[in-house]
Amino acid sequence: MFLALREIRHAKLRFGLLVAAIALLVFLILAQQALQQGLITSFIGAIERQSAPVLVYSVDGQRTLQGSVITPSLQRTVEGVPGVAGAGRVGQGTFTVVVDGAPQSDAALIGYERAGVGAPDRLSAGRMPRTAGEAVGSASDFSLGDTVHLAAGGGPVLRVVGLIRDAQIQVTPTLFVSWPDYVAATKAANPDAKVVLPSAIGVRPATGISPRELASRINASSPEADALTRNEAAQRSPGVKAVRRSFNLIFLLFALVVPLVTGLFFLIITLQKARALTLLRAVGAPAGALVRSLLAQVAMLTGAGVAIGTLMFVPFSQARVGKLQLSFDGAAVLFWAVLLIALALASAIVAARRVLAIDPFLATTGGGAR
Repeated sequence: MFLALREIRHAKLRFGLLVAAIALLVFLILAQQALQQGLITSFIGAIERQSAPVLVYSVDGQRTLQGSVITPSLQRTVEGVPGVAGAGRVGQGTFTVVVDGAPQSDAALIGYERAGVGAPDRLSAGRMPRTAGEAVGSASDFSLGDTVHLAAGGGPVLRVVGLIRDAQIQVTPTLFVSWPDYVAATKAANPDAKVVLPSAIGVRPATGISPRELASRINASSPEADALTRNEAAQRSPGVKAVRRSFNLIFLLFALVVPLVTGLFFLIITLQKARALTLLRAVGAPAGALVRSLLAQVAMLTGAGVAIGTLMFVPFSQARVGKLQLSFDGAAVLFWAVLLIALALASAIVAARRVLAIDPFLATTGGGAR
């Protein structure tokens, strides 16, 4: 450890540049991780934050609220499945709205019929709606007390009485409203609509039946039903898998760059100081001590780079990128910190083998590592 620290102090610029390079790469990795999570949450956050343990789509709906339509006959079939303790209609539509006189913007309205099967879950502020005209809004887009009017005119005037974090759908500001308010908004936007059909049916299983088991029973009851647990409905939403695959490729490239940069750096350093290492071996320095010094340098410099990169990421994680609200994920930071330090240590194996290959006898001939 003493030898490692002495060498770092004597070459501050050289090792400082390596720390800066690692810190920049760590910041980029964490920023991409935050963007991925923010994008996925903005797509399916409202599905994850609604209260129904099971959501039933129509098969033709492609597992999206926007494309699914539940017919009355399918609704009756779902409600009659053994093990259903409660069911309620859930609808979703996108409307042009005006919030407190601001310029027009789009907002998604999710209408729910019953509190425990489609209503928002775990509010971050305010309260649940109690009367008509009250709504719960996505916390990154609305504030308590906001008044929302439909730009088309008519329909309900909504007042935001509760907020819920990470609850957008399709990267759109989202409001949870009662089923009558949703129907009124839909008919105001489309006066020709005679009947407003639900997009899905939220279902709660009876005691002793798991959500997965109930979803299987519902799927077996009708070829038109596509029942999914809440987690499955979110993770199997179209586009989520493609987003994850794209970002995972980026993460793989980043994960390869860090060990390559670190390993190449220390290999070059080892070659440059081959004569000094040979002399140390000749005067009795154990090869193991030199290797431990090398690995200590790798761990300290990579750890410093990870720490600095994380500190750079903290303010970025509190920002808003377009409609995406980013967040700091401590588990993701810990995962990448451990992974990158482990990869950096593994990449130093080549340099360590050069150290172990040093022959002390070469000190008498002016040679170095073979």
